[in-house]
Amino acid sequence: MPCFNAASTVGRAVRSIQQQTFTDWQLIVVDDGSTDNSADIVESMAAMDPRIHLIRSPHLGVVGASQRGAEEAKGAFFARMDADDVSLPDRLAVQLEALRDDESLDAISCLVRFAGDPQSAGGYAHHVEWTNQLDTVEQIALNRFIDLPVPHPTLMYRRTTIERHGGYRDGDFPEDYEMVLRWIAGGARIGKVSRTLYDWHDPPSRLSRNDPRYAMQAFHQCKAPYLAQAIVASGAGDRDLWIWGAGRPARKCAKPLFSAWRQPFGYIDIDPAKIGRTLHGCPVVSPESLPPKGSAVIVAYVGTRGAGQNIRQDLVARGWVEGIDFWIAA
Repeated sequence: MPCFNAASTVGRAVRSIQQQTFTDWQLIVVDDGSTDNSADIVESMAAMDPRIHLIRSPHLGVVGASQRGAEEAKGAFFARMDADDVSLPDRLAVQLEALRDDESLDAISCLVRFAGDPQSAGGYAHHVEWTNQLDTVEQIALNRFIDLPVPHPTLMYRRTTIERHGGYRDGDFPEDYEMVLRWIAGGARIGKVSRTLYDWHDPPSRLSRNDPRYAMQAFHQCKAPYLAQAIVASGAGDRDLWIWGAGRPARKCAKPLFSAWRQPFGYIDIDPAKIGRTLHGCPVVSPESLPPKGSAVIVAYVGTRGAGQNIRQDLVARGWVEGIDFWIAA
């Protein structure tokens, strides 16, 4: 559990681990140079419970603090936790059982309950709703280029997973998203328990709200090489690239893929003002004029809420196979 200036919530987070039905755990809290009394709160709790281990660290950032915690961990299984959230009592027991029952799984997540304000944080609430719909290994893998399909602080994974695929990397990208993309690209299977085992809060200080590494373009820059790798691995690497979405936002999101793989052959759009035109020498066609199946791979970058699902349903109805013939990336 990395912790930075979380004095108002870290006690609640630690207590949620103390209240787990599974009791054979070690909680490593890395205080990341807090300027409030977060470390003192954890230290007082650790004095009464030897399973809690506090590390006082200079400010390293979330990646450095998370790596430091992993280096200190003794167990065969690691569970992630944020200092402003709550693990429900059965979380560790249920997730550990899932990993022990299925040795093919490298990591396991769970459903979450949005504990923020749905009025002021409607976008985050929608994200929670979306992630909760993805509860199989296959759904998580297919949807990974839209956004992170597993809430990062809900992850439990084997020690062998980070030994095989590596842990967090620091850079100008969202470290949790990059790690999950890298794991799946390396063959890792990430599942999800279909039970709500975690309260996911949404404080104003959350990094995804304030850090440029979590900006939309950083996500697209991060995912592009992994998406290109997935397309090639699927056997569609010799096909023409078509982008669903000819508007400026879609083209901006797609641009990193052009650098990571290849330039587009054409665009697909429903706007009559765009259909029949060319963009940088590429034709714009309607969904009724798709290229022949098997000659193209379509990547959809339409960010309007619900558009991705509509495109998916349209293509599947025409016999296109997701993960080979097309990908949803926004």
